[in-house]
Amino acid sequence: MKKISVLGALLLTACVTINIYFPAAAAEKAADEIIKDIQSTTPQKTEPKPKASLTDWQIAAFKLLDSALNVVVSPAQAEEANLNIDSAEIRQLRATMESRFTALQPLYAAGFIGIQADGLLAIRDPASVPLKDRNQVNKLVAAENADRQSLYQAIANANGHPEWATQIKSTFAARWVSNAQPGWWYQSSGSWKQK
Repeated sequence: MKKISVLGALLLTACVTINIYFPAAAAEKAADEIIKDIQSTTPQKTEPKPKASLTDWQIAAFKLLDSALNVVVSPAQAEEANLNIDSAEIRQLRATMESRFTALQPLYAAGFIGIQADGLLAIRDPASVPLKDRNQVNKLVAAENADRQSLYQAIANANGHPEWATQIKSTFAARWVSNAQPGWWYQSSGSWKQK
């Protein structure tokens, strides 16, 4: 009987499953950062932070107080889930998409293209695009969609989880719509709506 219970306990402890959950909040944050970078047409100016007006003795007192509190109460070491969005492939895709955005922006504004429910671009009404521009618009949309798909896979690969590509695509789909500028078109429940 003892052998069975010891063996059972060993089997239970040996069967440890590690679940790695998709970091949805980190993916949304990463998507927003990438989309805003791609859609930024002018560099943002950063304002210098005002310097602290504390005297040296006040700073020393705060450091001493902080050290004393850390002895009594250990500081929390909670780490927020993060998603790596910095690899050579990701940087290249972002740069290409950013440069293409200047050509896409007037197409969004004219209503020629819109964001589908899956986050990819579509030509809303091909007949509304001037005949002389149709081929160029088709090429731009196809190139953008290919780069978006590649970006999602590159992010998944950079994080060591290629299986996350579908979830990353889904996260980006919602964030493309959220970050759309007023007047742009997007698909919702199978129909086109203007933001």
